[in-house]
Amino acid sequence: MNFYQQLGFLVFGSRLKRLGETLIGDINKIYQSHRIAFDASWFPVFYILSQKQQVSIKEIADELNVSHSAVSQLISSLQQKGFIASVVSKEDARHRAITFTAEGEKLLAKIQPVWQALEKAMQNLAQESPESVQLLGALTALENNLQQEALFDRIEKNLN
Repeated sequence: MNFYQQLGFLVFGSRLKRLGETLIGDINKIYQSHRIAFDASWFPVFYILSQKQQVSIKEIADELNVSHSAVSQLISSLQQKGFIASVVSKEDARHRAITFTAEGEKLLAKIQPVWQALEKAMQNLAQESPESVQLLGALTALENNLQQEALFDRIEKNLN
């Protein structure tokens, strides 16, 4: 048992962060090894656009539960790279919508097989032990519990 495993919940956030960084690092290595100019941090925007074809920055921010500013920065970066464009919304000409460019569509076609392989690999990984089979359900339950009461408040209660 390593240092992090021994400390249990005391370093739970650190373990999740390390695990996330490991997974994202390997995913980015796959893109690089297959000569696909894609970064895993772009996934949420690409995925949402792959499902909706046209979406507002506000819709992306709401769906991802992140700030409008954070989404705007990512969108600006992807626009500079030529993968997405901001166009007049089909539903409301007063608003702008985000859509793929031709280059973005080409990139999407290259990355979708990686997404399928990733999902299969993660499902196989989760099946390797009885505990990990339950991981997604447990993670969802933990996220829901934190929505009911923040960790900050829970810690404060234990300090009093």
